Formats: sequence, C-alpha cells, structure tokens
Amino acid sequence: MTDTTPRTAFPTGTIIGYPRIGRRRELKKAVESFWAGTTTADELESTAAELRSATRERLAALGLGRDDASIPESFSYYDQMLDAAVTVGAVPSRFASRVDAAGVVDLAGYFTIARGEGENAPLEMTKWFDSNYHYLVPEIGPETTFRLASDRIVREFEEAKAAGFVTRPVIVGPVTFLALSKASDEAPEGFHPLSRLDDLLPVYAELLTRLAAAGAPWVQLDEPALVSESIDEERSALLSAVATAYAVLGAVASRPALFVAAPYGSLGDALPVLAATPIEALSLDLVRGSVPTGLDPATASALAGKTVVGGVIDGHNIWRGDLEAAFGRLTELLALSPEVAVSTSTSLLHVPHDVDDEPALADQLKGWLAFADQKVTQVATLARGLVDGHEAIQGELSDASAALADRAAAPGVRDAAVRARTAALTAQDFSRGDYTDRLAAQDAALGLPFLPTTTIGSFPQTSDIRRARAQLAKGLLSEAEYLARMQAEIKRVVDLQEEIGIDVIVHGEPERNDMVQYFAENLDGFAVTQNGWVQSYGSRCTRPSILWGDVSRPAPITVDWSSFTQSLTAKPVKGMLTGPVTILAWSFVRDDQPLGDTARQVALALRDEIADLEAAGIRIVQVDEPALRELLPLKKADHAEYLDWSVGSFRLSTAGVRDETQIHTHLCYSEFGVVIDAIRNLDADVTSIEAARSRMEVVHDIQTSGFEHGIGPGVYDIHSPRVPSVAEVTELLETALSAIPGRQLWVNPDCGLKTRGYDETVASLRNIIEATRAVRAKAGVTA
Repeated sequence: MTDTTPRTAFPTGTIIGYPRIGRRRELKKAVESFWAGTTTADELESTAAELRSATRERLAALGLGRDDASIPESFSYYDQMLDAAVTVGAVPSRFASRVDAAGVVDLAGYFTIARGEGENAPLEMTKWFDSNYHYLVPEIGPETTFRLASDRIVREFEEAKAAGFVTRPVIVGPVTFLALSKASDEAPEGFHPLSRLDDLLPVYAELLTRLAAAGAPWVQLDEPALVSESIDEERSALLSAVATAYAVLGAVASRPALFVAAPYGSLGDALPVLAATPIEALSLDLVRGSVPTGLDPATASALAGKTVVGGVIDGHNIWRGDLEAAFGRLTELLALSPEVAVSTSTSLLHVPHDVDDEPALADQLKGWLAFADQKVTQVATLARGLVDGHEAIQGELSDASAALADRAAAPGVRDAAVRARTAALTAQDFSRGDYTDRLAAQDAALGLPFLPTTTIGSFPQTSDIRRARAQLAKGLLSEAEYLARMQAEIKRVVDLQEEIGIDVIVHGEPERNDMVQYFAENLDGFAVTQNGWVQSYGSRCTRPSILWGDVSRPAPITVDWSSFTQSLTAKPVKGMLTGPVTILAWSFVRDDQPLGDTARQVALALRDEIADLEAAGIRIVQVDEPALRELLPLKKADHAEYLDWSVGSFRLSTAGVRDETQIHTHLCYSEFGVVIDAIRNLDADVTSIEAARSRMEVVHDIQTSGFEHGIGPGVYDIHSPRVPSVAEVTELLETALSAIPGRQLWVNPDCGLKTRGYDETVASLRNIIEATRAVRAKAGVTA
C-alpha cells in the first residue's frame, strides 16, 4: 500500500537532539532521589515534564519554531536504546517479573533493567559509536516477543502539543536498534538480532500510525549504525536491512513524514540505499563527512525529491567554528536537492548547555566557544541565510571568522618550547625493553602472589570528601586543613585495603574531582568549567575540560599523594594517572591541529610525572586508557593512522621507566577482540579490562589472541549497585583461569569505585578476596 498522507514541509533549521539532564543536572538528582526511595514515581514524572517544558521553551527562544517540528522530542530518563527496547517489548526474560500482562514496564522496572537487581545482572553497557556516551545493549533472541509495549513517545508528543508546541518525536531506528543489540542468553550460537527485523517492523509501523493519529507531522529515526564499519554485521546485511525497513515503514498507510538521521560520519554506500526508499528527509553529517559527489543518476534523482539536511554545526565539540564555511557547504547541497535544511551534525547531548553560564571562563576563551544553546543559535542563523540569502547573515558570519582569527593568534595556543620538544622525539623515546626481562625484574622487585588482587584506583567519594573540596574552593578551608582531611581519608582507605587483604594498594583518589579534570587543572593549555555537565550514562554526568592550547606540566601533580600513601604500607602502591588518549577523548580538544600532535604533548607531560613517581619510590604506575576503543574511527580506512598515534602516545608516556617498574593500564568497554593488536602494542605490563557485566565473554578473545602480558578481567561490575556473591566471583575467576594462564591473571573490579557507596564496596571487595583465596586453594597455591 502506498502512503498518501499529506506532508508538512521539513523545517529549514533544526537540531538532532538536545541535552536532557537539565542545566543544573535536575534529572540526575530526581532520578537518584527516586532510586533512594525519597521521591515517588509521580514526583519523578513531574520533574521530567518540567524539564521537557523548559527545553521546548528554551529552544523556541533561541530561534527554533514552536509549531513546525523543528524541536526534537528526544528526552530519556536513562538511555535511548533502553527506551527503544521497552517501547518494543524487548525485555530479557530475567526481568519478566517487571513486565505486566500488557507488556508494560513501569519506571521502577525500567531502572531495574538498567541497573540490575539481586542476582539479575543489568543490560550490558558500551560506548555509543566514538563518543563518551554509554548505551545499554538490548538482548534479542528468537524468544523475544515484539509488541508496542510503551506509548511514552506518543504521550510526550501530546504533552508538547497541549503546551502549544508541535515537536518531532525521536526514536532509535529499527536497523540501528537491532544491529547494536546482542544475542540473548537463550539464542542459539550464531544468532544475529538483525534477523528479527521482519518481526520488529510491524511494531514500528504501529508506533508511526499512533503518532500520526496524535498529529505528529514528522518523526525522526536515528540510524547512526549506517555510518559505522565497526558494527558486528556484514555490511551487505545491514544495507539490505535498511532497504527492507524503510520500504516497509514508508508504505504505512497513515504515518508522519520520515526523517532519518545518520550522525557520526558519512553514509558512504548507505546513501544510495536510503535515497531509494520512500523517506522524506535524511541528514548528512558534514562535520565528519563531506557533501556527496559523483552520485549515480538513480541516487541523484531520488535525493532531488527529498529534503537533504546538512549537519554543518558540530554537535560533538564546543568550538564556535567557521560559519562561513558551514554556509558554503549548505549551498553545495542545493546541487543535490532544492529542499535543503540545516542542522547539527549529531545530537547536542554531547555538549554542555550554555557557555554564558560559565562566569569563571576567560572572556576571550568564551568568544571561541559554542555550547548547545549557542549551536542552536548558529543553526537558526544559517537557516535564516538559506531563506533570506548570504547578505542577511553577513554580520554573524564575520563575527565567527573574527573569533577564529583571534583564537589562532592568542598566547598559549602555540608554545615554542613544547613544539621543540615534540619535534626532537626519536624512535627510542617510544620503546621499552623486552617484556620477558621486565617480568623477571618485576617478579623479583614486587614479590606478588598467584592471582594478585588490586582495585582500579578510586574509592567511593563520600559527601565529606566533596564538602571539603567545595570548602577549599570557597576559601572556607585552608590548604593545610584540606591536606590533613585528605591524608586522613587516604589512611582510612589504606587501612581498609590492608584489613581486607588486597595485595596492591591504591590511595583512593579523594583529592580528585574527575580523572581528567584533575589533570587538566594542573596542566598548561587547559581550562575547566563550572556548569559544563554532559551525560556519560544514566545519571552519571561529567564536565569535560577544554584543551585549547599547547600542553605542558608546570610541576608534579600526584607525587606527594602517592609518596604519602607508600609511607603508610609495606605493600606496593600504584601511582594513578590518566592516559593521553583518554585525556583527549574526555575533553573538548582543540580542532586546529591533528589529534596525534596534541596527544604527544600530553604524553610528554605524563612521562615527566611517571619519572618523578619512579624517583619517589613508586614501583607500580597505572596509566588509564579507558577511551582507547572509544576514539577508534568508525571508518576502517582511518584505523591505522589512529592506532599509530594513540598507541604511540601511550608508549611515549610510559617508555622511560626501568624494567622493575611495573606499568599497568585500564580499559573500559573496550571490545578487547576489536583492538587486541593495539592493546598488545601498548606494551603495558598489566592490562585490566571490564568483563563482569558480559560474564567474561572477553576471555575467549584473549585466549585466541595469544596475549601474553598480565591481564585483569574485571569480576565486579561497579556500574550496578549489586554486590557480587563469593560464588559469582569464583565462577568468573574459574572461567578466566580456564582460558588464561594463571601466571598472567590479576583479580580486580571492572572499574574505579568512585560512584559506589562504601557499604556495597566493602562487601564486594571482601567477597572478591574470599573468592580469590578459594580459587588459589583449589589450584594448590597460597598467597
């Protein structure tokens, strides 16, 4: 059946999405209050409705239309993939008790799927393409019964309509939803969730029909999987699924117009496939990609009948950018279609709300920046230019060009001494000695037991710790008083680890506000924000630092803290640093030079820090690189260059130490098998990785790869409040030992413990030590 629904024109200016946590993290606070049982579901719903209302009003004030579907309805309580899963009824069987007879999951059940409950582990979590946002991975099998189990997306559109807005509902598209899902535990080996597409599409069709009946003129279907070559699906299968999905959805008898958004890169060979479907509009990421050229006649003809939306405003970074060049790319799109619109390249959930809400940033630096609100204004400006012509926005374009020139000439953007040091680097600066020799030297120096135990670095940050840091910043606490409080906390953490029986001690990092910001505050070339919060996952928010100039270390950063800690114990203490790739990945990085150049500058600063730690008697140094996999380009052609500079920067930071100094690293959600060669080339003596939530799936990749260095697959999922039992940890350790030689294996949590409470942390660590001792005994080895 051919759809004949009358269409409303696509708005000339729009955005793909907007921050949903609130300008003061109101959603985070409301959600965590609900988790704590201090507010009700109705109160949480009320807070969320207020946030959605404030967002609509703000976007309208910034220049988006109230009644033309230019405002996306992209709210989420936790995660957009989880939202899609509960919408289509894809709830794992272990959470069946959370689903009512109609297939509906209430708010408490929704959060249970995200966070786990009792022995029921939550959905696995991993990085959203090459961003620092984490999504929950749906579990799909032959047993999954798809149905329209939630109408929340319809109700939120109706809520907006009642307030005088005609918005654009947003949902993850069916192809991306299935392509990013994993096979359920019940699924047979070799099962692919994408094989369930034909069963899923009727649910999407029903949702479209419901939205049309509610009056939605447009719906946005996010399909970022189409730009990635790192999806665990054959490319031909993915493209076939695109053709099938949008042929079916395009033929729905009564539906909104379909806008397919494909952020994070160029569509490449997916563009002709999408163009041939009956969708009415599609977006092109023109920040990561370019204006398509050389199209075949069929694709060119198909695009000419659609609205082509140019994503020319960077949704992934905070620089003001070159608006003149952006407008030029939009005019190039007119060669593809007479209907051109302007948008952000990605959702703005990756950037903070408002640069004008940063009173502590220097005015000159603020003039170079554009946070979410400023980017919306840029979209509105370019949309006006599309309608009224270049001259109508000449003033705004010139102002942006002047800001670019000011930035290029500003002191500190280029530092001659820093650049001379990087220019003088040789191959020897990136290389350590033979691993076998190092292993023998470290065994002799450290004397660690079979299955050595440690943690990743941070311990829970209590309200007292945060209060002391705030009092120091306000001048209510002297430096000496603050130091005494932090040292008391470190002693408490060391004593706790000694009592529990952990082999390698950490100081718990009470002095650190964030694993990147702490270093940014102590390195030249960085600035930090007060209110620049972005969502990392669920209720977890971070404030990415701003790397604006050449980087150097004016003084030691961590040496005094580590030295004090080592004075409290005879056990080895790990010095804790954040690696160069992660500092880049979790900051807003300058875009005026190659990332590799910036990474080497950061690496040299860290190299100096490691040298000082070693000189102070610290025998183990951990350089965390949880973002190594995150920054891997989505296009395979770009992998080699990225891996060259990313691995090289880590080696540059760590290669100056003696053989007996043990270098550790930590990787988060790294899909070990995807970057195994890169991890091997890091040449760290010990690598810890997240493995508990996926129940040690990673050990098979480790086994088949022949990885020979120390490895610590996590046995405690710190992203969930669950306390793993002794039996659970024992099973995980035995699974690891079945695939990895015992001499290589370390025992550790998945990640740092900063976000956990002390009760659950202590209980979990005690269970880990008890399980480790049991496994040692079973292996006939004692500590």
